[in-house]
Amino acid sequence: MMMVGTTCLLSTTYGQMTQIEFEEYTLDNGLHVILHHDESAPVAVVSVMYHVGSKNEDPARTGFAHFFEHLLFEGTENIERGEFDKYVEKAGGSLNANTSFDRTYYFELLPANQLELGLWLESERMLHAVVDEVGIETQRSVVKEEKRQRVDNQPYGTVMQETFSRAFSEHPYKWMPIGSMEHLNAASEEDYKTFYETFYVPNNAVLSIAGNLGDMNKVKSWVEMYFGPIPKGTNDIPVPALNEPELTQEIRDTVYDAIQLPAVIQGYRIPEQTHPDYYALDMLASVLSRGESSRMYKRIVDEEQLALAVFNFAFGLEHYGLSINYGIANMGTAPDSLEAAMDEEVKKLQMNLITEKEYQKVLNQKESQFVSQNASMAGIAENLATYHTFYGDAGLINEILEKYRAVSREDIRRVAKEYLNTNQRVVLYYLPKPNEAQ
Repeated sequence: MMMVGTTCLLSTTYGQMTQIEFEEYTLDNGLHVILHHDESAPVAVVSVMYHVGSKNEDPARTGFAHFFEHLLFEGTENIERGEFDKYVEKAGGSLNANTSFDRTYYFELLPANQLELGLWLESERMLHAVVDEVGIETQRSVVKEEKRQRVDNQPYGTVMQETFSRAFSEHPYKWMPIGSMEHLNAASEEDYKTFYETFYVPNNAVLSIAGNLGDMNKVKSWVEMYFGPIPKGTNDIPVPALNEPELTQEIRDTVYDAIQLPAVIQGYRIPEQTHPDYYALDMLASVLSRGESSRMYKRIVDEEQLALAVFNFAFGLEHYGLSINYGIANMGTAPDSLEAAMDEEVKKLQMNLITEKEYQKVLNQKESQFVSQNASMAGIAENLATYHTFYGDAGLINEILEKYRAVSREDIRRVAKEYLNTNQRVVLYYLPKPNEAQ
């Protein structure tokens, strides 16, 4: 079945925004295909989003999704070890991948006349990846080094890990995508092969292609040729239960880190990213901390100089989410003083409507954000895949801004009252280890 996206997104500030037109259909093996043709630049993006992240892992084998992000660049039955990247680089392109709690995403940005190369590479990754002890050992070392650099030896590098592990007691969101090095070490080659055979299958993926695609019939024939013969996966795809108990009382703790300045982290449980209230919570985050005129920045950083930096962001995920306040105290500021100021700004949102000026500024920020995201073929390809995977509707690429425009000032106050309460949060004080204190 083929569907064509033809909706358009209108901008109250910039006039009519560019319409993202696309076609989508599903192969017999379950692979969903999305095509966006744009002749504005001689480039093409080939991307595959697999619906597997750290939340789909065995609790005794965490880190597999992120590990496979690395492992599947090792090589395939038809691509020699270490040669995957070179095919793209020699063609004048670039490539990358990333992993989250909920999905793993690969893409190649290529000259338009090298589109077929990207399709071949991604079909090889899906069907013929070599999962053996040599590659496993190589990538274990890579992942261990990444964890040392980004988490273990990075100031405040464990903030997300420490926050999520307390905000969630049952759901797999309690561990980070980087996972456990002990789990990776303990896993057998068979464990890795089973993970690949379970998740890296066409019926668990979206192929999203954007750019100057040329003859669309030829592109579709290439898609069929490279991906059509790949067998549908037969293993059950594990999806965790929505079994996380509500937070009914504050969880408060102290973490000692190799830092010089204290930090205060507040994590409030919020709904999943597809919930209607998420849009208001995301706008609330902008009111609090996006830009130098935002409430927390203007008062806490600029006027009272209690913090070097302060943020709020709505961490939207597929099953649950967190609204996180994060402030790094200025020299001489006690953590409880910083926390009190952060709490006061939240309280103001609960008690009073934001101003019309603030409301319009946030809408303008959202509009600018979506224009920026869709300004490149890479951004369009990823957004189309994301909206299909998590919302079941790639057409939201042209409609999502209307979800934000439908949020009222009253909605922002309501969600502040409903979700940002002290009995529904985790509070962490990050303090310098004794030998780090000045």
